[in-house]
Amino acid sequence: MINITLPDGSVKKFDAGVTPHDVAMSISEGLARNVISASFNGTTIETKTPLTTDGSLVLFTWNDKEGKKAFWHSTSHVMAQALQEKYPGIKLTIGPAIDNGFYYDVDFGDNVITDKDFKAIEDRVLEIAREKHEFTMREASKAEALEFYKKENNPYKTELIENLEDGTITFCDHATFTDLCRGGHIPNTGLIKAMKIMSVAGAYWRGDEKNKQLTRVYGISFPKQKDLTEYLELLEEARRRDHRKLGKELELFTFSQKVGQGLPLWLPKGAALRDRLEQFLKKAQKKAGYEQVVSPHIGGKELYVTSGHYAKYGADSFQPIRTPNEGEEFMLKPMNCPHHCEIYNTKPWSYKDLPKRYAEFGTVYRYEQSGELHGLTRVRGFTQDDAHIFCTPDQLDTEFKNVIDLVLYVFSSLGFENFSAQVSLRDPDNKEKYIGSEENWVKAENAIINAAKDKGLNTVVEYGEAAFYGPKLDFMVKDALGRQWQLGTIQVDYNLPERFDLTYKGSDNELHRPIMIHRAPFGSMERFIAILLENTAGNFPLWLMPEQAILLSISEKYENYAKKVLELLENHEIRALIDNRNETIGKKIRDAEVQKVPFMLIVGEEEEKNGTISVRKHGDAGKSNQSMTIKEFAALVQQEIDKTLKPF
Repeated sequence: MINITLPDGSVKKFDAGVTPHDVAMSISEGLARNVISASFNGTTIETKTPLTTDGSLVLFTWNDKEGKKAFWHSTSHVMAQALQEKYPGIKLTIGPAIDNGFYYDVDFGDNVITDKDFKAIEDRVLEIAREKHEFTMREASKAEALEFYKKENNPYKTELIENLEDGTITFCDHATFTDLCRGGHIPNTGLIKAMKIMSVAGAYWRGDEKNKQLTRVYGISFPKQKDLTEYLELLEEARRRDHRKLGKELELFTFSQKVGQGLPLWLPKGAALRDRLEQFLKKAQKKAGYEQVVSPHIGGKELYVTSGHYAKYGADSFQPIRTPNEGEEFMLKPMNCPHHCEIYNTKPWSYKDLPKRYAEFGTVYRYEQSGELHGLTRVRGFTQDDAHIFCTPDQLDTEFKNVIDLVLYVFSSLGFENFSAQVSLRDPDNKEKYIGSEENWVKAENAIINAAKDKGLNTVVEYGEAAFYGPKLDFMVKDALGRQWQLGTIQVDYNLPERFDLTYKGSDNELHRPIMIHRAPFGSMERFIAILLENTAGNFPLWLMPEQAILLSISEKYENYAKKVLELLENHEIRALIDNRNETIGKKIRDAEVQKVPFMLIVGEEEEKNGTISVRKHGDAGKSNQSMTIKEFAALVQQEIDKTLKPF
């Protein structure tokens, strides 16, 4: 008999050789019908894998992230089979599941795949699926595996196998198809009821631009056709909300090949938007006791060697900048924290002086490969709303919780409701990639876990997602397509204070190390604005809009009155402009709708006579305009702002 521990902590006894499907059946027939994958002692397995030792078992259905991963990974095998049948002689490489579907990287040789071929491949995938082939795992020796792929003349799989240890190599078989695979599949192909190839793109083998460029075939699949239909509708909505499209339409930002890939140029409206976000956070930070600092865009290479960033990001950073002085090297800064450590180090501190809270909207630079750049969400130069808090151990818990409050205030003011808090910890199997002592890591991790629990946050734990110098509490926000993005982050760091020899004098007159909290409620301004654009479809909260109102005069005769109204609006601190183009009022209204201007203020003979404005709200087509005085309109605007922008 073996003991199987379930996620709720209960322990059940079974005969050795029991499968996850059997365990599911012992719970309920409904669960047994729906379980498609499992994890045993942290390793993903199939539902028919025999269990022979005591251990912890987690059962996954389509509704679980890991269940979808197994579903999509399995479909990638079926698609690979269909591709191999249609294009004999192609060389397959890897085909993992991703956040939304899967891909397979393929060397097509002289063959070419286009969107005209997608339908035939999809049809063949579904034909194979209907045959209900089981996915079967089997072990192979290294020699057998190498021989198999040498016969197929596949240098990519051969390279992968050469880097594996004998005794750890497994294959997955279904139908007539065999693939090198670690496991994690659904019971059989019959569960795949709908599948679509989404796109193809270039991808270098192993992500190295020096290697051959392959073709990456992206796909997605579902257990019901209805699910695919809904997904495609959601995708179409996401295209309408794409921040790159909206950014162009609303004249917020642009890119230039001459300036360089991944380096956004902010247009006047976008710059004003950024400035309002900065002022919003600076106001809250001032109330929370932060001091504003400014650091340069470059720093001596030795600064980043000391911090560990050079060892960590050296390969992903721009090459060192050499000056006319021999041996002098600078780098575009990859992070702001080393600069803030040096600011702290400018004078001695007492425990009575702490905490010190330094805040900066600092621009940093990372070299992202061109294929990974994506609008504002993946760039090479970005501005962090960075701050670093230097505190005593006794202050850590309070300071961390105060930062959580600040992040939640930012999210609520900007309408981010669909988010989760992720406790990002070290990879327990690869601790050598992190700096610092075991003792300090344990203290930092416990501090985050306890603070999040005390604040009542609904958290998930992700191993391997910590920064190299400390664990994090990451705020993951979902975009219009349901994809998760990390925006706000809070990190506890015992290591940089040691590397920079930061100290303060305690009440015992001895020198002690401060603890460092890294935090950024926005994360990066670029990514934050991108997700905000997509979440709101460009209909920002009223307090943030570039223009809150636009004045539309019926004819040239009333332009002087429009100018008078504009002055009165400015006195009420309402951002407005006049559209005095020689266009019809209907055309002006349509253009204002496209620009997402919240209020259209129409003025003509009656308005000038009565000292009023005719107010039309964005999106209220077909509704009657409201006649108001300037004072009444100003009160309406303030009322709308107060709905979202509460005092911190």
